[in-house]
Amino acid sequence: VTEYKRNYREHMVREFLRDGEGDSSPRENPSIRSHYTALTIAREPWSWQGAEHGGVGCANTSNGPATVTAQTLFRPDEDGRTPRVVVLVGAPGMGKTTLVRKVMVEWGEGTLHEQFDCVFCIDCKSIALLKEASVADLVSQCCPHQRVLAGNILDDQKILFIFDGFEALRFSLIQPEAELSSDPREVKPLETTLMSLLKRTVLPEASLLITTRPTALQSLGRCLEGEYYAEILGFSAAMREEYFHRYFENTNKAEMAFRFARDNEILYSLCVIPIMSWTVCTILEQELCRKKNLLECSKSTTRMTMSYLSQLLKHRDRDNPQVLQRFLLQLCSLAADGIWKHKVLFEEKDIRDHGLDQPDLLPLFLNEKISKESGDHGKVYGFSHLHLQEFFAAMFYVLEDDEETVSDLVGHEKDVNKLLESYSESRKDLNVTVQFLFGLVSQKSIEYVDKTIGCRISPQAREELLKRLQGRHRGISHPDQGLKISELDTFHFLFEMNEKSFVQSALGHFSDLDLQDMKLTLYNQMALSFCIQQWAGLGCITLQGCSFHRQDPGVELDLRQEELHCPIHLLCRALRHPGSALRVLRLQWCRLSESCCAELAALLAEHPSLARLELGDGALGDRGVRLLCRGLRGPGCRLRVLR
Repeated sequence: VTEYKRNYREHMVREFLRDGEGDSSPRENPSIRSHYTALTIAREPWSWQGAEHGGVGCANTSNGPATVTAQTLFRPDEDGRTPRVVVLVGAPGMGKTTLVRKVMVEWGEGTLHEQFDCVFCIDCKSIALLKEASVADLVSQCCPHQRVLAGNILDDQKILFIFDGFEALRFSLIQPEAELSSDPREVKPLETTLMSLLKRTVLPEASLLITTRPTALQSLGRCLEGEYYAEILGFSAAMREEYFHRYFENTNKAEMAFRFARDNEILYSLCVIPIMSWTVCTILEQELCRKKNLLECSKSTTRMTMSYLSQLLKHRDRDNPQVLQRFLLQLCSLAADGIWKHKVLFEEKDIRDHGLDQPDLLPLFLNEKISKESGDHGKVYGFSHLHLQEFFAAMFYVLEDDEETVSDLVGHEKDVNKLLESYSESRKDLNVTVQFLFGLVSQKSIEYVDKTIGCRISPQAREELLKRLQGRHRGISHPDQGLKISELDTFHFLFEMNEKSFVQSALGHFSDLDLQDMKLTLYNQMALSFCIQQWAGLGCITLQGCSFHRQDPGVELDLRQEELHCPIHLLCRALRHPGSALRVLRLQWCRLSESCCAELAALLAEHPSLARLELGDGALGDRGVRLLCRGLRGPGCRLRVLR
């Protein structure tokens, strides 16, 4: 037995240090030792109360849930009770299997859960097709080359069984007590053997760790006693930064990538989901390999969210894409209905009404939530993140559908103009949905969705979006002045689409940019820079009272040293593009320092049409003014007015 346990530990370390799945890329399942980042896990000490209230799952307590780690899952709680059964709940992509890999490697190395003599990890997907098995058979599968003593090591040992992905076992867990086994070597139908472990009629002293999506909670709760529930909530802010640093081997690249994500509020918020953080890091790593910087990164938030979606669907059978397309359209209808009604939790009736009661697909997109507050309503469902609901709500307006699907839809009609009008007039909370809408109708998005997901996006909405942008600012421009744009979200929308020809068409009728009292984050500056470079008719820029968000020392999105620490670098670089017709630049009350003067001097020295520059309330200093004068003396300077 001692030799078996030693060999088994070594086998576990080798097995779980390897990539998780054979067809995964090396970056998808990296080394647990170097890349694993701790997750926020909330533990609830109460057990299932199935009979009276229809069940209790993972819900927040009044004082907030206690947090635990992989190391403390089986430690005594504040009342001194040691958990024997822990149910670890998490949505797809939240890191359940990665955490299990971490547990197995560290137990094998003797650094985690040392109270257990043996830890057996059973992948529920791999045993789902078994008809019969004993507990000893399940253990033998964990170490197929060491079958001889599988039964013997179950005697007089402290054992932890890990069932990973319990939702894959779709059979009934209701078994007559008389049929349950007490002998770990007795072969029974698989559901009976598993039920015997859960009901603790076999190996009653063993501990259990069960990972599952929320969909399996109700059936699990009926057959467990005294269990603890823990829910993976994802990455905290500090954990997100740590993950980026662990993913990238180069510190400078890690800081560039993290800064890029953090400055995009939507993207950063979505990175709470571990698989989304992985998706973003993977895409940004590819960008850095191609361009060495992220200042011109063309991968929008929409594109990264679509990459996340394709990750969720990549192992699903795609023989019938019509089923997926139909389901996605109905899911998007539910999402849009919820966005319009400020609704993030949906009852079972909502799921049925939208035709979403499909066990193969529903758990990929919606989390089942069963809480004390659910009362007579039973189960409720919600998206993993509000921004994902907003993404699917935007997809509702652009996914192509057939007449049969349309006739089954409930909720709102597909009226893009109504969505845009509501956003413009009163519903500013629709901002993220509208931004995703622009991203989805780009040509690259249309091609990507068709190729990776098998769904078709209608390009018809492009024309409606273009007309809306062209007419949006006409009413607020003064008759004696050129047409001006004075809302920053216009540039966010165009940057999200990231199509030069569309930007040129959208901005071609406007000549002035007027933004006041805004904090221009790096993301805002990137959006402005991209649009200004395509804006041939831009003649006047007024940025009054706007603050340029400075880079942290040493944290740059561009590796060229001469561009460090210039807050207006992106703006000036965009204005130096060939064909710029800018005549007036006003940077009043923008608190510009002397470091900006080198950029302004370079702009003055070579811009062929800039005739008026207005600065105010700056801290330029003598050195800054000298730099500015150097630009004024340049032979290419055409300036006529300096204030």
